[in-house]
Amino acid sequence: MPRESKRARRERTLAIIERLKGMYPDSECSLVHENPLQLVVATVLSAQTTDAAVNRATPALFARFRTAEDFAGASQEEMERLLGSLGFFRQKAKAVIGLGRVLAERFGGEVPADMEALTQLPGVGRKTANVVLGVAFGMAEGVVVDTHVRRIAQRWGLTREQDPEKIERDLIPLVPPEERVHFTHRTIDHGRAICTARRPYCERCALAELCPTAPAAYRA
Repeated sequence: MPRESKRARRERTLAIIERLKGMYPDSECSLVHENPLQLVVATVLSAQTTDAAVNRATPALFARFRTAEDFAGASQEEMERLLGSLGFFRQKAKAVIGLGRVLAERFGGEVPADMEALTQLPGVGRKTANVVLGVAFGMAEGVVVDTHVRRIAQRWGLTREQDPEKIERDLIPLVPPEERVHFTHRTIDHGRAICTARRPYCERCALAELCPTAPAAYRA
């Protein structure tokens, strides 16, 4: 990967952001939800599972459990039955019940708009907290680093790190706060459409000239 100054990397990142706006103008969170509680539950369920699979499971779940108190009072058996189509459903069932209990006992049943408070909830790490803060509350404290953002940020030469939290630390000074929520959604869409895990389709990528890992023929 060629050496690049911090200033040049930030300018290139801003150029990438502008291209992404044109490529994916309607990008948004793909987890179907109606309120912060549904969003935090859906995001916990999305760990190592596709958003599409979560969206198939949550209609019945959210019809049955509408409040934090509802989740807190659920039985492990019923929750496992509702989440049985998802990977790691037993652990996730335990997490969302525990999440409901903590919300009910410590936060009056409301999802807190605070990073430290959110990460006290069962099943909620920094990535999930960033999703909830950005999508539900419009607060871009950090950058969500999922598998797509991790892979593509590395390909774009914006980080050399492997750990999501270290990648986030590299991205925060590069992505302006007002762009961070949409940057994540658009990068995820780009990862699904063009810069896939199996291979990047550089020949049809409008970002190729800005990408140091694209073949030289597409960077001309």
